[in-house]
Amino acid sequence: MLSLIDARTGEPVVAAPVRRGLTRVEAHASGYGAGSLRVLLVADLLVRALELGGTPVWALLSGDRDQAELRAGATALGMHPFEDGRDLGAGAGVGEAQILHVVEAGGRIPDGVCVAVGPAEGAVPGGPGRVSGGTDPDFAVLRLALLSRPRTEPLRLDADALAEARDTLAGWRRAVAAWARQPSRPVPDAVRARLRAAWEDDLDLPEVLRVLRSVAAAGPELPDGARFESYAYADRLLGLELTRDLGAPA
Repeated sequence: MLSLIDARTGEPVVAAPVRRGLTRVEAHASGYGAGSLRVLLVADLLVRALELGGTPVWALLSGDRDQAELRAGATALGMHPFEDGRDLGAGAGVGEAQILHVVEAGGRIPDGVCVAVGPAEGAVPGGPGRVSGGTDPDFAVLRLALLSRPRTEPLRLDADALAEARDTLAGWRRAVAAWARQPSRPVPDAVRARLRAAWEDDLDLPEVLRVLRSVAAAGPELPDGARFESYAYADRLLGLELTRDLGAPA
């Protein structure tokens, strides 16, 4: 069960307290930039994690600046579509069991459960009036770089961080394509449990990435078909298109 630290109280809360009840995830972003894209990405990950647990989700984007650019950046980063939350009146909704606000740390905290996201700095592709499409190495690498640090910590998207993400993404896609040539095997129960425990513990994405690295480094007792299914399963949350190169020449 997904648990999050509420920025208002510092206490853990259950993200979906009512089984199968609708949860609203509202991203509060102001202006196109690395920090706002990080807020949107955390909101997208919350949507994915909740949906993997069987919870219906309503995703909204609130903010007064660069809405078109933010939506284009979100699409390029492989995020779920966000509805426009600017005209949503106070207290308005459709009977949600829970409302989760995703906000930049240090900014205004709305009423309700708040998920704080640390600041991010650095150049990002596009910008107001000139957002480009989602092409590697820009947006896919950027998504992995944003995932690689705990969401509450400051993040700088410098050349080293992007180069590391680029190399990791390319290596994982090559490995997944190679593992796919072997007979499929189910995700080992222990691996599935570690992955879910990581993302259900305050959305600990760096730990999810560590689990994947341990799967890749495991000995021959772990069949390649099980490695493939483990990466494909985790990618339902990560959204990195790790299976993109299936069928490519070895």
